[in-house]
Amino acid sequence: MTKFIIRRLLLLIPILLGLTLLIFVFTRLLPGDPATTILGERATAENMALVRESLGLDRPLHEQYFQYMGGLLQGDLGRSFITNRDVVDDFLQRFPATIELSLAAIIFAIAAGIPLGVYTAKRRGTWVDAGGTILSLIGISIPIFFLGLMLKWIFAIQFPILPDSGRIDLVNYFIPRVTNFMTVDALIAGEPGGFIDALRHLVLPALALGTIPLAVIMRITRASVIDVLNEDYVRTAHAKGLRDRTVDGRHILRNALLPVVTVIGLQTGLLLGGAILTETIFTWGGVGRWIYDAVTARDYQIIQSGVLMLALIFVLVNLIVDISYAFLNPRIRHS
Repeated sequence: MTKFIIRRLLLLIPILLGLTLLIFVFTRLLPGDPATTILGERATAENMALVRESLGLDRPLHEQYFQYMGGLLQGDLGRSFITNRDVVDDFLQRFPATIELSLAAIIFAIAAGIPLGVYTAKRRGTWVDAGGTILSLIGISIPIFFLGLMLKWIFAIQFPILPDSGRIDLVNYFIPRVTNFMTVDALIAGEPGGFIDALRHLVLPALALGTIPLAVIMRITRASVIDVLNEDYVRTAHAKGLRDRTVDGRHILRNALLPVVTVIGLQTGLLLGGAILTETIFTWGGVGRWIYDAVTARDYQIIQSGVLMLALIFVLVNLIVDISYAFLNPRIRHS
């Protein structure tokens, strides 16, 4: 197991190196210029040349890339072209918001997806199974931006029972930022009302973000449970007179869990990678919205380093999923 983990960590080096090159090239291909964003109405040719020189953008591309890589090797991910803030500080300040939203979305997806997958699998070939299949296909197919706007229109405008944006009501609650997890900070501040309000702000973006993972988890759970239902040990357990609940938990769900855990890990990694559309629609101040704003402002340093850190997190989540295989299924051993 130790050798497997070390080998996977070493594989990160060429992956991240290749990613830095791709991101660097793609950011330079974006139309526009950071100097234009910085200068605004004062963007004369002379002023733009001075700004580009101060940012090092007048150098050849290969020199810019090697300078960026030199900073990375020293642990320096750069500073924002627009705000001059350290990229790591901005990332650490905003990442808790993305974690909070992603956890809410994946909890919703797991809590609904696994039971629905098991329920439809045990009723294979019935109208319940067909209806579940149709709903899961709709959940996978519907665009997040459309679903998010529809949720806002229904539950925040037509029936105003939930807030449509932000993380908390800033008018009624002032919560000191300690961890930048709004729900946790509300509890630390002794504001039960603020905690409930933070949860209410989580509902709509979590529903929008969790719909696709829910549909994927449901489909994989259904397929995996159907495979396990055909195994001899399941029929033997029923023949021995075990209760259905015992058979479902001990024999069916436990053995069907491995591919489901794989999908959950992948979906969690994707959600932590920054839900740009969801965070933009619901004005959620996380990493996704941060990178979106950087793209519109052509802030190369944030785009390069932000995407690199998200990629690192995604790979590490997948490594954790791989390691969990050995604990979920003793027949699997990494070597």
